[in-house]
Amino acid sequence: MSDKKHPLICIPGQRLCLSNKINVAGAGTYEENGYIYSKLVGTVEVMIEQNVKTILVHGINKLSIIPAPGDLVTAVVTQVNQRFAKCIVKCIGDIILARSYRGILRKEDVRATEKDRVEMYKSFRPGDIILARVLPMTEAHVYSLSTAENELGVVLAQSEEGVSLIPISWTEMQCPKTLAKEFRKVAKVVPEKDALSHADK
Repeated sequence: MSDKKHPLICIPGQRLCLSNKINVAGAGTYEENGYIYSKLVGTVEVMIEQNVKTILVHGINKLSIIPAPGDLVTAVVTQVNQRFAKCIVKCIGDIILARSYRGILRKEDVRATEKDRVEMYKSFRPGDIILARVLPMTEAHVYSLSTAENELGVVLAQSEEGVSLIPISWTEMQCPKTLAKEFRKVAKVVPEKDALSHADK
């Protein structure tokens, strides 16, 4: 695919090769519909170990990263209606993006169970900061998001008093000043040490 003398330069979204038992997606890439794509502007590296090729992309500019299916992103809710919430994606993992990307969180992707009982106005409000998972794109220039995991949902929200709300259950947050409760799809934030120990198992 490339060599050290003449490295292959790639751009975000560029298809690199088939994804199969021989070729697997590594850092800086993602897999979708049986192919491996680049997340970055950068150079391609192929690491071969036990007849398995891991496809890596080393970014020329870390700020060129774009959301890819499966990525965990931080987004700000900008608009909510009965069918979906519009968002602006600000971070991918712990990387702050150089530019913002538009996201949409549909009613059926809010939670994994009882999807027909989801009420968007009781799940999100404009200004909420959410953790979400990127789904495969269904329309150009807009990233479909999901909060249908316990760890995903609202992580930061403000009350009408402008005070940060405190999570009190999976579905409610409370204003520490007025004690008023507000409905949200609350994220279960896993402490970093717990997440690492879980990953080791």
